[in-house]
Amino acid sequence: MTANGAVLEFEEYVRTRQDALLRSARRLVPDPIDAQDLVQTALVRTYPRWDGIADKALADAYMRRVMINTRTEWWRNRKLEEVPSAELPEATVDDGAEQRADREMLRDAMRVLAPKQRQVVIMRHYGQLTTEETARALGMSTGTVKSTLHRALARLRYELEHGTYGYSRRESVCAA
Repeated sequence: MTANGAVLEFEEYVRTRQDALLRSARRLVPDPIDAQDLVQTALVRTYPRWDGIADKALADAYMRRVMINTRTEWWRNRKLEEVPSAELPEATVDDGAEQRADREMLRDAMRVLAPKQRQVVIMRHYGQLTTEETARALGMSTGTVKSTLHRALARLRYELEHGTYGYSRRESVCAA
């Protein structure tokens, strides 16, 4: 068989069996992206040995073994980020209360802004529009949007830093 014939034979195998190989890989690793990487790595490792597989009916079994070995190799080479220590860290539960409090504080602070300033801040930061898109939506020039946003953020910073809402002063509440 010619080298080109072997390539076509391997390509045909990959085309017809890739979905089944991906399903097998998904049983080995939980992340779908890692499963795709596992299949690709197994195919790369199998291609040079393709002619050595005498019974192509056993190619799936060969590929599964390559995927298992590759996954085991990945597991052994993983970097452990846990460092043993004599003391356990304090257990914390993030219930979202702090985020809700920050949102409420920001909502209260937004009330001191003029309506146009509020619109500009919301469109630029919450809506994530560009300066030009905000200007078109509000019928302003881009310069007006920039200066309005600058003044609004300065006012918000001042209001938040001075704790006029009964909240404790916080570091970097409004990092603009």
